[in-house]
Amino acid sequence: MKYLRKFDSVEEMETVTASSTIGIIGLAYEGSTPVIKNKPTPPPDPKATPFYIDVRGAVTLKAIEGLLMSTDGETWTDTTAMTLPTGKTYFRVKTDRTIRLRPDWTEDSNSDYDVGGNINSLVKVNFENDTNCYMFYVSSTGVLTNKTKLKSAGNLIFPATTLTVNECYKSMFNGCTSLTTAPVLPATTLARECYYNMFQGCTSLTTAPVLPATTLANMCYYGMFQGCTSLATASALPATTLADYCYYNMFKGCTSLETAPALPATTLTQVCYQNMFQDCTSLTTAPALPADTLVSGCYASMFKGCTSLETAPALPATTLAQSCYGSMFQDCTSLETAPALPVTTLVAQCYQNMFYNCSSLATAPVLPATTLANYCYNGMFSGCTSLTAAPELPATTLANDCYNGMFSGCTSLTTAPILPATTLARECYYNMFNACTNLNYIKCLATNISATYCTDYWTEGVAETGTFVKDTNMSSWTEGAKGIPSGWKVEDATA
Repeated sequence: MKYLRKFDSVEEMETVTASSTIGIIGLAYEGSTPVIKNKPTPPPDPKATPFYIDVRGAVTLKAIEGLLMSTDGETWTDTTAMTLPTGKTYFRVKTDRTIRLRPDWTEDSNSDYDVGGNINSLVKVNFENDTNCYMFYVSSTGVLTNKTKLKSAGNLIFPATTLTVNECYKSMFNGCTSLTTAPVLPATTLARECYYNMFQGCTSLTTAPVLPATTLANMCYYGMFQGCTSLATASALPATTLADYCYYNMFKGCTSLETAPALPATTLTQVCYQNMFQDCTSLTTAPALPADTLVSGCYASMFKGCTSLETAPALPATTLAQSCYGSMFQDCTSLETAPALPVTTLVAQCYQNMFYNCSSLATAPVLPATTLANYCYNGMFSGCTSLTAAPELPATTLANDCYNGMFSGCTSLTTAPILPATTLARECYYNMFNACTNLNYIKCLATNISATYCTDYWTEGVAETGTFVKDTNMSSWTEGAKGIPSGWKVEDATA
């Protein structure tokens, strides 16, 4: 509705605005000249619109006590079981709550709908200006979990910019396999597990929403887009201060993702990037990783299964932590060159399975470390079938399982690195060269091989003939897979 109003002056007319329901056509005189201004009704504030379902086909609503429904946003009735009409049906709570009261419905093969409006209408009566955060994850279920016919949530409003409730939006769209458009997520300060598995399994989602947060919380983005197989574009991640498990599994299984977002943080936290891009089979380039001090599990399995990744990022860190690089590039079958690894003091499991099954890896990095740790190189190059030369291994003091399976299955390897240690440790060489079918030269200067399982299966499956060089004073080697390969020539080392 509009009405005509005469003003005493143009200045007065400029100060008046239309209401949310009534527009104005203003008339004033500037001297003898009439001035007319059309002041239309302003568009409605999206935050004032309650949560709604916009139906295009076949949605059957369930009765929900305490929840009101309306088809025009003015006349409200109790939510009852019914087939929803085409168009928008709005929902709001009768009384204020601390956790959400969600509408629920069933789908069939003809279902087709979007959702929108202010999600806080499912918690508060006067939701229009409420910017608080509430619990929307109840009984292991998000508001829209497994709604497989939902197409768009682009008009769904999340008004909170500071999230204060742990798990607030957890699993909200988990399993929404038809979802193509995600809502805006304006929060800049996050809470624990706030976006945990939020879009997991949304296999039609092609673009991630902008994620402006700079203050993270533990597990905040855990599995957020896991299994989003159509996701081709990731949002920027501007945070420089991280939290434990913050990006764990975030893009795992996003098989269409070609480019990773920049990761500017230089101070890491436990397991912060673990599995972040695992099985992103279209990813060709990794982001820079500038941190120089690592923490437990920080990069573990980060690019595992990225079968298109051809270039690894530089790894400038000088201080390692347990499992920091564990399985980082495992199954990256297109990776041809490994990054430099300059650290000389290792920690437990630091490089375990780091390049496992990197079948295109032709060149190994220099490994200068002289201080080893348990499982430090365990399985590091196992299955690297293109590796023709092994790096030198200068350490003379070994650790339990330090080289366990390190080169197993390296079928192009012909010469083992010189093994200078005189006293072996438990399982230190276990499986070390197992199935290296072309290996025909080993020089091992050990004189004490009494440690448990220290050489078990270490030469099983090597070439039928070859040369084994031993210490002159060593007489306790046996023949076979636990010692000197059968059929090999034995020589004493010369000074």
